[in-house]
Amino acid sequence: MFARLGRWCHDHRRAVIVLWVASVILGGVVLGVVGKQSKSQFELPNVESKKGSDILDANFGGQGAGFGGNIVFRADRSVKDPSVKGPMTKFLAAVDDIPKVTVSSPYAPGGERQTSQRGATAGKLAFADVELPNITNEQASKIRDKINARTPHIEGVDIELGGEVFADFQAPSSEALGLAFAVVILLLAFGSVLAMGLPVGVALAGIAVGSIVAGLLSHLVAAPDFASILGVMIGLGVGIDYALFIVTRFRENMHNGHDVRRSTIIAIDTAGRAVLFAGTTVCISLLGMIIMGMSFVTGLAVSAAAVVAITMVASLTLLPALLGFAGSKVEVTRWRGLLAAGLVALALVGAGLGLPAVAMPLVLLAVITLVVGIFWKPLKRQVPRRERPELRRTFAYRWSRVIQHHPWRAVIGGLVVLLVLASPILALRLGFSDEGNYPKDTPTKKAYDLLAEGFGPGFNGPLILASDAPRGGTDQGALQRVQAAVAKDPGVAFASPAITSPNKKAVLWRIIPTTAPQAEKTTKLVDRLRTDVLPQATKGSGLAVSVTGSVAIGVDFSKYLASRLPWFLGAVLTLSFVLLMVVFRSVLVPLKAVIMNLLSIGAAYGVIVAAFQWGWAGPLLHIGAAPIEPFMPMMLFAIVFGLSMDYEVFLLSRVKEEWDHTGDSRLSVADGLAATARVITAAALIMVFVFGSFLLENQRTIRLFGLGLATAVFLDATIVRMVLVPATMELLGDRNWWVPRWLDRILPHIEVEGRDVTDEEPELTEPELERV
Repeated sequence: MFARLGRWCHDHRRAVIVLWVASVILGGVVLGVVGKQSKSQFELPNVESKKGSDILDANFGGQGAGFGGNIVFRADRSVKDPSVKGPMTKFLAAVDDIPKVTVSSPYAPGGERQTSQRGATAGKLAFADVELPNITNEQASKIRDKINARTPHIEGVDIELGGEVFADFQAPSSEALGLAFAVVILLLAFGSVLAMGLPVGVALAGIAVGSIVAGLLSHLVAAPDFASILGVMIGLGVGIDYALFIVTRFRENMHNGHDVRRSTIIAIDTAGRAVLFAGTTVCISLLGMIIMGMSFVTGLAVSAAAVVAITMVASLTLLPALLGFAGSKVEVTRWRGLLAAGLVALALVGAGLGLPAVAMPLVLLAVITLVVGIFWKPLKRQVPRRERPELRRTFAYRWSRVIQHHPWRAVIGGLVVLLVLASPILALRLGFSDEGNYPKDTPTKKAYDLLAEGFGPGFNGPLILASDAPRGGTDQGALQRVQAAVAKDPGVAFASPAITSPNKKAVLWRIIPTTAPQAEKTTKLVDRLRTDVLPQATKGSGLAVSVTGSVAIGVDFSKYLASRLPWFLGAVLTLSFVLLMVVFRSVLVPLKAVIMNLLSIGAAYGVIVAAFQWGWAGPLLHIGAAPIEPFMPMMLFAIVFGLSMDYEVFLLSRVKEEWDHTGDSRLSVADGLAATARVITAAALIMVFVFGSFLLENQRTIRLFGLGLATAVFLDATIVRMVLVPATMELLGDRNWWVPRWLDRILPHIEVEGRDVTDEEPELTEPELERV
């Protein structure tokens, strides 16, 4: 099937490229018309904060749940001064007229508490709550633009729009920087412009169509706003890797004397199988997150898996078509192409650093270089090719032999490094970082700091206590006891009197903690109110008080994901073990692979805890210490475990191939490592730089993903693949490929490496192509 697919795409290459171009254009037009949906609010199962939110929705119209934002303004005079009060009252009324928006003005009756009474801000700082219903991020962005359009300019008054729902999410540009590094790495590794350009071009095509598909799927399963960025990050890494594996095998076939058509067919029938297996593993790992049972997580999983799947399809269909056009020119590099590629890489660096004035002239200069190179002989000359050393004269082969001569030292040393890096995971604290982590120059951060200064750090994360009224009526004494008991807690700065709903069927209390929303003390306050304070205060009253609000919802979200995480890890690990056991027909190889992947992922977890939770990266990245987002360990595990399987399959399949030919377990490991070292190193470096470039973004979540993924890939390609794999395989010897006879009989046969093919095989029929 793979051979016929490769042959069909090669022979019908014009049609294949037309189909891909049409998919990008038509898909882009459709997505531009229908748009995409993103949503960052959580739909929790039957937890306490959900019960409280339901009470607020049913009896208070959803008001007071903590969703929405605020308009914060600070004046150089009293906010009650007529020159401030007049235009601000008119402005807040105009905002209140916006559909789906409800404003609580500090100038309305009962709004006195919305004016600061603290320190230098006393009487000069006030805020208005902006309540919103359950809406998408796109709808919130439109409301934000309408508010900004109505914002007046008042001399001596600073007006900031606060709240995460109104945060301006900026599309990243750092992927251009990662792409520039990929261009340079591929040029240095393979010395061919076309060998560099084909993987990059196929990856970009796959990302384009994959992002369109993910955008269309968002109407069925809404994803958070950063899901598209995560999809680009993963798609760029795996897309280049998958195409790189196939192009490398194509060039090997050309060196072995095959023509272009046959080389393409063999590459798809060998490396193409490994790409399909690796891509499927990544998709399975990502879609395994659906086990968590939350729409927020499901949206992330579906969006990322769609991009990975489409980039995999691009490698198996678009790439053989492009190889048919490139032909033997893949092995030829002229000075004009090399110089143009270098200029494009510099242009991408400029774009990634936000310097379009530098990037555009460099692109123009690259085009001029190509045009001049057509006529000017010096630029038409071929770049001298480097002679590739014999396999057993390479550094990778010699390195493997050194490790195999000292296997115990290598195993102990590698384990010590990984365990030391993983040790901070023991202090892992899951939770959501608050708006105080936004860049200093953003309105969100400015509004957060103003509220913290004027009303205390806990004001940015109020808690809501909500309860249905008892059937026999509400006892005012019981309501007052709740307020008094909560107000006595040392973690509470303010507890409001009970507020009865308009229909008299429910009550609520507003609570202001003494600490910031992301602080561990705030989480402990939520737990203390639920388990100690409220049960005692409501005993015998008939009240069933639920703690809700955005902070309480975040606490419940973290606990829920933490409770479901073992099920997710168990499912992915079990399925991966079974797949590897089927592919390599071994028990110890897949077991060892699972353990080593867990070690590299654990080390990546430890690094992000030290960098982001403990704040060790603060001076370098200009960030503060904050908990790790609760979906982060799950997402990192799904992505990294899937990616690490790429290298596992690529390396071990070559080792298994050598062992089948020679029966020598020692030489097969060294030869397999030497044969795959160059492409695995190049692929890993590309991923490290692509993921690492996202550390330049402003959004904390994207930075955390970038550091975690870059660290895991780096450790997996160095300590695991270059140290632990050869050392453990040396210690196990022939036992690496042991499998019980009864298990060998029932395991299906899967050829990841494929076989040589002939041109006499039948053409792929239309029904067969449709099934493919």
